[in-house]
Amino acid sequence: MKTSRRNFLMLSVGVSSSLLLSHVAFADDTANKLSEADPKAQAVGYTEDASRVDKAKFPDYAAGQTCGNCSLFQGKTTDAYGGCTLFGDKQVAARGWCSSYSNI
Repeated sequence: MKTSRRNFLMLSVGVSSSLLLSHVAFADDTANKLSEADPKAQAVGYTEDASRVDKAKFPDYAAGQTCGNCSLFQGKTTDAYGGCTLFGDKQVAARGWCSSYSNI
């Protein structure tokens, strides 16, 4: 089968569009990550890395508690980031922690 220039151009445009859309979708995903500077995050002492929790300020913190094993976490156990019922459409780090941690 011989490929025409027209078919080649249509295929090229299709592939380029797909790559562009996947890049935009990835950029939007990273924009939804919860920042530690967010007022809601600060209100509950959210940190992206549970090993940095201020144990004097949050005495209820116990080693091994992370967003990834919290009952409020809406991602899979293998996800680096996932949803949280506390923060709406923002994504929290699975290795993070906040004072609303619950394993119930």
